[in-house]
Amino acid sequence: MPPEREADRISGAGERGVDFSMVGPTRTCVGCRKRAPASELIRFVAAACGDSFLLTADPGRRLPGRGAHLHPDPACFALAERRRAFGRALRLTGVPDAGPLAEHIRAVSMAARNA
Repeated sequence: MPPEREADRISGAGERGVDFSMVGPTRTCVGCRKRAPASELIRFVAAACGDSFLLTADPGRRLPGRGAHLHPDPACFALAERRRAFGRALRLTGVPDAGPLAEHIRAVSMAARNA
């Protein structure tokens, strides 16, 4: 049997930029651009509302269409809004209405703070 080459071995997790300690799917927050388990992020989709799009939270992760993920933190929401990341993440033209998503994040963060 030939000896293993260095490239054939899996190197340490830190060297490849992959964190193998996370279990399950990982997603990237569109606000802070940090990777986290999908269970820690809120999935949202864009629903057509006439000529514009409405950002809707998808807590059950079952709504159709392209989805994006965001930490349930108002700071991440503000960062994503400032960077205009919602349209890019969902591949939309124009600026979507983020009002319902902002309300959902505010409600989730208040519930977490009170718990």
